[in-house]
Amino acid sequence: MISPRAEVALTDGQRDALTAATRAGSTLSGLGVITIILTFSLSRHFRNPMHRLIFINAFYNAFDVVCTMISTSGPAAGNSSALCQFQGFLNQMFPVADVLWTLAMAIDVYLIVFHCYDTMALRRLEWKYMLGITLFTFIPAFVLLFINTPDKGPMYGSVTLWCAIAPKWVLFRIVIYYVPIWTSILITMGLYLVVGFEIIKRRLALQSITSDTIPLDMDDTVMPAAMATADEPYSPTEPLPPRHVLSTSHSADESLVASKYGGYSTSVTHRGRQPPAKRSSLSFRQYILMPLFFFLALLSVWVAPSTNRVGSFVDPGFGSYPLLVAVGISGSLRGFWNGLVFVTVGIKSWKRRREAEGITMRPMTGDGRGRDV
Repeated sequence: MISPRAEVALTDGQRDALTAATRAGSTLSGLGVITIILTFSLSRHFRNPMHRLIFINAFYNAFDVVCTMISTSGPAAGNSSALCQFQGFLNQMFPVADVLWTLAMAIDVYLIVFHCYDTMALRRLEWKYMLGITLFTFIPAFVLLFINTPDKGPMYGSVTLWCAIAPKWVLFRIVIYYVPIWTSILITMGLYLVVGFEIIKRRLALQSITSDTIPLDMDDTVMPAAMATADEPYSPTEPLPPRHVLSTSHSADESLVASKYGGYSTSVTHRGRQPPAKRSSLSFRQYILMPLFFFLALLSVWVAPSTNRVGSFVDPGFGSYPLLVAVGISGSLRGFWNGLVFVTVGIKSWKRRREAEGITMRPMTGDGRGRDV
């Protein structure tokens, strides 16, 4: 028999401070969500497959912000109140969805590196991600609204900070909340480790690579000198890279490749000459670093809540106000970290792409060196 966790006894001042901290974090998350949506909608440079997944997840984050903004008002309204039950439903569904979207990004990275998925192939997966994640999180969260027993009360109830699966139902909290979350986190971590080893292996095989791109196919001839450096001109006899290169230089949703015509290095679309099959590259910053930082931010969010849950599971009388504050702040900042990663990594990738364009658009002089237009 597992005893329920005793709620932390708070003074009015502590409760007010806790409410203020969680709502401040929720405000920052709200700004993060708005930033993601506006940036994606207004700038074509923020629309690669990873940006798109973060954009979709932003709408899930918006409901999470509603949950954390309610804060201690849910418990204050009473376990059986509509506000507490609504907050409990949000708390069960959307934090789990946030973790699953991070897993979806890791799956995309794996498919890019090991199966050379292009932009269109990744887009075709989006509706499957949305359907799977929504059903996986909505069904249990909705069903729990109707569980209420005379001895334990409703499934959703006060956990001091907000309403979630009540302490008397702590085993369910572990099984249908923390187990899916940490299983997804561990799978995501495993995928990034596999991808990391593969990228290191390819970089070692092509020591001359100094650009941001990484070759995806190593089965045939080593990638042409066009992939060797971002600073050297291309040879006229070299084959073109593929039309489904994921490192783009104009719109992040278009498939563009670099070629040389009439003494100029320029970008051509898939309507041009067909390249050898399965020779492609990906932008390390856009397709690897962004989802990786997204994952690291998510990992930091779940340290405090998991520590609190493990402590209360081992010792039913466990309670720590500083840890509770950490849980409130970290749990209310999910949207903020997502927005920060989206903008900062995206801007750096955009700047590097603009710099690369400046190099490839220079005309060639008689000695084969580029000069500024």
